[in-house]
Amino acid sequence: MKRFALAGNPNCGKTTLFNNLTGSTAHVGNWPGVTVEKKDGVYKKLEENIAIIDLPGIYSLSPYTNEEVISRNYILDEKPDCVINIVDATNLERNLYLTTQLLEIDVPVVIAINMMDVLEKAGDTLDEKLLQEKLGVPVVKISALEESNLKELMEAAYNASKSPRQGHTIVYNKDLKHLIGDVTIAFKGKNVENPLFHAVKLVENDEIESKMHEDLLPMVEEFKKTFNDETFGDDIEAIIADERYNYISDNFSSAITRHVEEEESKVKETKSDRIDKVLTHKVWGLVIFAAILFLVFHLTFSENFLFLKQAFEANGVAPCFEGTIYEGLFWTDAGINSPGVILFNFFDMSFSAIIDAVNGAMVGALGDGHWLTGFICDGVLSGLFAILGFLPQILVLFLFFSIMEDTGYMARVAFILDRIFRKFGLSGRAFIPMIMGFGCSVPAMINTRTLADENEKISTIRVIPFFSCGAKLPILVAIAGGACEVFGFAHVDLITYLMYVFGVVVAIVAVLFLRHTTLKGDAAPFIMELPQYHWPQFKALMIHLWDKAKHFVKKAFTIILASTIVIWFLSNFGWNWQMVDSMQDSILASIGMFIQPLFTPLGFGSLLSPIGWVFAVAAITGLIAKENVIATFITLGAVAVSDPAIIEAIEADEEGITAVVQMINATGISWQGCIAFIAFNMLTIPCFAACATAKAELKKGTFKYTLLFWIITSYIGSCFVYVFLSCFDVNTLAWALPVTLGLIIAGVITVVGIRVYNKKKNVARA
Repeated sequence: MKRFALAGNPNCGKTTLFNNLTGSTAHVGNWPGVTVEKKDGVYKKLEENIAIIDLPGIYSLSPYTNEEVISRNYILDEKPDCVINIVDATNLERNLYLTTQLLEIDVPVVIAINMMDVLEKAGDTLDEKLLQEKLGVPVVKISALEESNLKELMEAAYNASKSPRQGHTIVYNKDLKHLIGDVTIAFKGKNVENPLFHAVKLVENDEIESKMHEDLLPMVEEFKKTFNDETFGDDIEAIIADERYNYISDNFSSAITRHVEEEESKVKETKSDRIDKVLTHKVWGLVIFAAILFLVFHLTFSENFLFLKQAFEANGVAPCFEGTIYEGLFWTDAGINSPGVILFNFFDMSFSAIIDAVNGAMVGALGDGHWLTGFICDGVLSGLFAILGFLPQILVLFLFFSIMEDTGYMARVAFILDRIFRKFGLSGRAFIPMIMGFGCSVPAMINTRTLADENEKISTIRVIPFFSCGAKLPILVAIAGGACEVFGFAHVDLITYLMYVFGVVVAIVAVLFLRHTTLKGDAAPFIMELPQYHWPQFKALMIHLWDKAKHFVKKAFTIILASTIVIWFLSNFGWNWQMVDSMQDSILASIGMFIQPLFTPLGFGSLLSPIGWVFAVAAITGLIAKENVIATFITLGAVAVSDPAIIEAIEADEEGITAVVQMINATGISWQGCIAFIAFNMLTIPCFAACATAKAELKKGTFKYTLLFWIITSYIGSCFVYVFLSCFDVNTLAWALPVTLGLIIAGVITVVGIRVYNKKKNVARA
């Protein structure tokens, strides 16, 4: 099977092109030996299938970042049949810098001029024939977003792959060209493949080439003694870079004809520019971002959509589908459900019907009270469906974040937060992996490879788990929902939203602490291209959601299923390996009672009833996979009670709220303890997969301190929440949580303000 590699700058539309070429065949993994994400898929619309490899977004083939090394090594060592170089038509000259380097490699190259739809809407035109003539390789105009000319692109790449191509350079300086030629001949004499590319890199004093070919370095050093540029001195890398840009400007600037409606002296303001005046405003930009986040959580979790509860109560509206298994799917007398809750209810009610049917069939076949019925219904199906029931809300939340990313808004958020992050010793670039933590900590930690400063990378990895991933969503919804039902508070979505904000605030406080103590350092310069705003592509969004669903379901049927079975076994058997009549006599109970006192300052320890150890056990099982926390409550809830009606209600409620309600009533935990329990699970050690990723990403010897940091932060943070909220009663809950967050934020602002003031004072003295 032929292999085509996609190479291009960040934000050039490469990922959109990859998704449209490969569709559902896309596979995500890691590059061999490193944990940078690798994507590959298959294109099936030619006479033979083509493997498509999506290389990391890069600006050059110089070894400045791990992504550049990966892309460079893949093209040189794996020898793809063709490299498709995606070039942003709206930033032609800058994108062509990478092109001039790719052309120096002996590999077939096809140039895909992307975003032609944006260029044409602006009234501009591009002469691809001129580009093709100057570059010496096929050039195809495309729009990855609108799927325009993709077939023509693949046909051009397929035809190009049938014939070998000799690399050529655009370096036209007479002396440099002569030196490159001599070094190229030397490489050919050593039978090195791609001799021209290696020669140019060695002349540039490339770090990799210098280590691999030390015997040829004297030739370059001797040349430096006789060559000195007026602008760059003997910095040959800078001279060659200048050569590239001059060549691009001289030869390709005429390929685009600009359509100017106003006077040529005036710069035309684009629609993106006008939007950015509002969305990137130093004050309103943050306010708008906070409002958008609240709207996202409201659309995902609220059972009082658009706050219409009073209207429903006043008119006595009956639940929809009354008398059926889908009663209350769209609305109840409490109000309209949000889209996320509607989807959740559908799965929840469907799964409940399945469990009822299985339970009825097994009772009829085995009789009432058989252990196998409890194992299948209470241990396997209840725990498994409890997790799968949250899949719709996780996908809805992920959909909103994907839309914000695909439209180009997330890049703006990184830009406006750079002004704030820089006060904490981080660049705005660190925000991108942090915000990815809302989806999953694993790819978020992998994305820290883009951070140049090691201390900044360590700090970012340590706070990523505080940005609550999709796996923590069941904990938030179930515990908050159960607490609201028991203690009479109506706004589950408010608690959920504020706990997400709490995680972000704790992350900022933690970064501030780390960057001024053990991981001191100034923020690296933040350079990021802001892409044009555009509507997200439906197909690309669906591919993202499909990948997320596959990952979640696979996890549910492996780690979580196994964990649920183990929990059921430990809660039903004693140390003599015989089934017990009371869960208090089980193996799990003895383990829970042993560790329970540790959580007393957090509100869910020894101060609870004898069965209060279930909260400690749930927190520990969550270290395997965060979804296990609620799966544990579902399993233990059905085991802990003897009332058949309550057991049936627990099994019927895959959201886990009924089980949580039973646990709250049985243990006597306070609402403050419930919130503290949420905080602890949000801040503590993430799942095993995230821990393994963190260990691989961190330099040797720092992972053990990272584990300790997570434990200490979660313990202190949860203790603070419990102690502070204990000053309030349930009637003040609606403003107790915002006040808590307000105090934390005020503390952060005060510390930052003092730091900035001291810096300015020191500068003035100097």
